[in-house]
Amino acid sequence: MSNTPTNTQNAKDLISHLQWRYATKKMDPTRALPADKLERILEATRLAPTSSGLQPYEVLVINNKEIREKIKAIAWNQGQVTDASTLLVFAAWDNYTTERINTMFDLVNDVRGFTNEGWENYRQMLLNTYPQRSAEVNFQHAARQAYIGLSVALIAAAQEEVDSTPMEGFDPAALDEILGLKARGLRSVALLPLGYRDTTGDWLVNLPKVRRAREAFVTQVD
Repeated sequence: MSNTPTNTQNAKDLISHLQWRYATKKMDPTRALPADKLERILEATRLAPTSSGLQPYEVLVINNKEIREKIKAIAWNQGQVTDASTLLVFAAWDNYTTERINTMFDLVNDVRGFTNEGWENYRQMLLNTYPQRSAEVNFQHAARQAYIGLSVALIAAAQEEVDSTPMEGFDPAALDEILGLKARGLRSVALLPLGYRDTTGDWLVNLPKVRRAREAFVTQVD
């Protein structure tokens, strides 16, 4: 008999892991995140979908303790920033430029080994639209793509049984200064500490997960 999990088993496993995860309030600073688990979480994030495949954000992996102390100070002194095994910073492009758009379209052509008229027409459509919009409009669009990646990272972490805490509670301008993001054409969007829960110090760990009932959340239109 095959030991390969069925699709139903995999689906149940995913749901059970999502039920297990929560926004961890206290991380155990003595537990290190294995490198292979971190790499799978990062790879899942890299594979996340984005509008037009532009991937208009980057992920910074922050392990430096001094830098994380600085970040904690501008993140409402939330302990997960320094207690977690590692800290991810999601930073979106500050604007869509002709160079950035062309770089991604050229990469697609290079990887696939051919050009396509429809794809090139789509490139031109973006070039005629995105760079003409305001930088703030473009940043907000890029930031929404970063949140897709953040969501994938949360799911991947849960599948790896790694605890996480998505955070918006920080001063973005101050974080951008700490990490030198402006010079790289990036603006910080979200933090994601990764590590393992401290079950003795986390007030939320044993409380039930609360979500609206399916009928109050899902509307089916046939």
